Amino acid sequence: MAKRTRRVGYGLPVVLAIGVHIVALLLTMLRLPESEPIPSSSSVVQATLVSDVTATDKAQYAKEAKARTAKRQAEEAAQQAAEQQAQEAAREQAEQQAAQAQAEQQAAADAARAEAQRRQQAAEQAAAERAEAARQQKAAEAEQQRQVQVQKQKAEAAKKQAEAEKQRQAEEAKKQAEAEKKREAEEAKKKAEAEKKREAEEAKKKAEAEKKREAEEAKKKAEAEKKREAEEARKKAEAEKKREAEEARKKAEAEKKRKAEEAKKKAAAEAKKKAEAAAKAASQNALNDSIANEQERIANAQQSNQASNSFINLVKSAVEAQWHLPPNADGALVTQVRVRLGPSGELLAATVTRSSGNPSFDRSATQAVEAAAPFRELQQLDAGLQRRFRDFNLKFTPGDIQ
Repeated sequence: MAKRTRRVGYGLPVVLAIGVHIVALLLTMLRLPESEPIPSSSSVVQATLVSDVTATDKAQYAKEAKARTAKRQAEEAAQQAAEQQAQEAAREQAEQQAAQAQAEQQAAADAARAEAQRRQQAAEQAAAERAEAARQQKAAEAEQQRQVQVQKQKAEAAKKQAEAEKQRQAEEAKKQAEAEKKREAEEAKKKAEAEKKREAEEAKKKAEAEKKREAEEAKKKAEAEKKREAEEARKKAEAEKKREAEEARKKAEAEKKRKAEEAKKKAAAEAKKKAEAAAKAASQNALNDSIANEQERIANAQQSNQASNSFINLVKSAVEAQWHLPPNADGALVTQVRVRLGPSGELLAATVTRSSGNPSFDRSATQAVEAAAPFRELQQLDAGLQRRFRDFNLKFTPGDIQ
């Protein structure tokens, strides 16, 4: 906790000091009663009578006067001693009070001096800082002025140096131009001679190189022509071979398709003929007796089997005509395709129920069924056979369809 500064009061010391001075002034003004002075007339008379008295009387008078003077002086001394003693007591009291006041004043003065000293130090520090700032500013201005002067001197020196350099360069350029002119003349002469010699050499080399190049080009041209003719002949042979193979493949496919169509038509005609014959036979046998009916039932069953076999054969022929084996087909591959038909023979779905493990082979089988559809011959079968052949399986092997 900070120590509280005691406030010094100056009222009481001032009052005491004023009282001491008043008492001292009164004591100096007061005097004890003195002996009555000898009237001047006595002195005159005495002086007048001196001439009449004897020396003894004079001594007596002198002794008495001396005694009176001593008494008066003793009284004055006593009075002065009393006054001095009173003054001394008052002075001591005043001094004590003054000492106390002075101590308080001293403390206040010390605090004031400390505060004044602190303020003075702060002022001196601020003044020193201002002086330092002024000095630095003055130094900066002086440095700036010096820099300006130095730059000016450097500029003048550079200007003089540039003028001297310009003059030196002009002289050197003049000398160099003269030397260059002379050197160019010499070089032009040598160059003309060398150029003449070089042109002659180049013309000779060019003629030889041209002759050699023409020979090389003729040789390369002959080789390239020979190679091109051979390449064209090879490409032509390959194209012809490819064309013949393509024509043979197309011809074989067309023949196969034609045979399949013929087989399909033949099977359809056969199925129709047999169906008509079966219908005719059925209508004739309807008039027969029970034995004839039994025979007719047997005949109808046989005809149904024949019709179903004809329809299956027709489907196989049509699918085989549209089936194109992939190049990588192995002879051991087998895939089974489920065929679902609509009432009119249209294809509803062709899905692989047993894969061969070769996606290309499986895809070629489903594509063949899709290409051969629709199978309109389904409509020529009776209702029972139609329901049977609307959902059946085909097994594909590279050499056969079952």
